[in-house]
Amino acid sequence: MTAGTSGGARFSDAELGYLLGERRLGRLATADASGQPHVVPVGWAYNAELGTIDVTGRRFAATRKYRDVQANPRAAFVVDDVLPPWRPRSVVVQGDAEPVEPADGEALIRIHPRTIVSWGLDG
Repeated sequence: MTAGTSGGARFSDAELGYLLGERRLGRLATADASGQPHVVPVGWAYNAELGTIDVTGRRFAATRKYRDVQANPRAAFVVDDVLPPWRPRSVVVQGDAEPVEPADGEALIRIHPRTIVSWGLDG
């Protein structure tokens, strides 16, 4: 993990290598205004221009996770897997989540990393 210049965090080369591999499913944890947690599998992409994780889906603005982020901007995101016989690997991102409704296209949740923790990425 490398600290960013604006109080955030940047992904290391090993973390980006892992994320930009074949992993397309992550898990997004949000909480509503009362703090009730909600964790779901999601599609996502790395936004290299902003250094963020962008989470998307069909009719995304109508989902609970989108409403949660509107009420409570704190979120966590994880991508993980296990190599045989037992070698877990993971990148965990905690940060500020921003609901984005572009003028043309599907709504998304943009996660601005504050903390990035990873393990098992060494060969």
